[in-house]
Amino acid sequence: MASRVLFSSQFIFPANPPRETSISPFSPSRDVLSFSFQSPVDRFVAMRTGPLVRAASFAPTAAEVDASRDEPWSRKKLAVFVSGGGSNFKKIHEGCSSGLVKGDVVLLVTNKKDCGGAEFARSNGIPVLVFPKQQRESSDGLSPKELVDVLNRYSVDFVLLAGYLKLIPVELVQAFPKRILNIHPALLPAFGGKGLYGMRVHKAVLASGARYSGPTIHFVDEEYDTGRILAQSAVRVIANDTPEELAQRVLHEEHKLYVEVVAAICEERIQWREDGVPLIQSKENPHEYY
Repeated sequence: MASRVLFSSQFIFPANPPRETSISPFSPSRDVLSFSFQSPVDRFVAMRTGPLVRAASFAPTAAEVDASRDEPWSRKKLAVFVSGGGSNFKKIHEGCSSGLVKGDVVLLVTNKKDCGGAEFARSNGIPVLVFPKQQRESSDGLSPKELVDVLNRYSVDFVLLAGYLKLIPVELVQAFPKRILNIHPALLPAFGGKGLYGMRVHKAVLASGARYSGPTIHFVDEEYDTGRILAQSAVRVIANDTPEELAQRVLHEEHKLYVEVVAAICEERIQWREDGVPLIQSKENPHEYY
């Protein structure tokens, strides 16, 4: 049995709260960065991703333009990072395709170029980039600076880690402040940190005797699993659970929670309290935050 929560408690704000919804401490706008790209970067992108990059203009269709006229936001461009099968990536892509998420996955970044997530991206016309550089394959992979350049080349709004098992470089964190999210399969701040990923997390939860687990979505900083928590969903730990059984129920919640949070970010429904805690604005009642 799962108990869905987006935040640990509900906050009712004054009747006339600030109406801005940008990713900043209740400010009317967020920084808009302007970049120029030299031909070496363009050549690098074409070399690494081939015809997929040239074919993927991501220009909105006439139907998308008409549908967006009544919305205060534009569709966001998303880059997803994976290391394995990419089930959360697939759900996010599905949400984008169905219209539930007002955004588009424009890049897939992986440290394993033949993983399931990368294959799914290629089959759906999404460019695949390799990061970090592979030690044994010098022709593959980007440096941190090259990665940031390519993300900027695609005007990426948000970076979404979905089972990506490498530490994000400080260059990327600094280039995308408060714009990188990660999903972790336990209720942080417990059961997080370097080495706690995948089935190791669920084994640690069961060994601790904890009665609840569940996914956590948090902003990314320079360390493993220490960024500000944005959303959580509680999953009951059942007596005599196996790690595999618990993992399956948590993953089911991950798929729902991540899509909900990405939808909120793309609709600019994230604001920051004065103490640095990020809040999600209710879509049904703009005066409520979670």
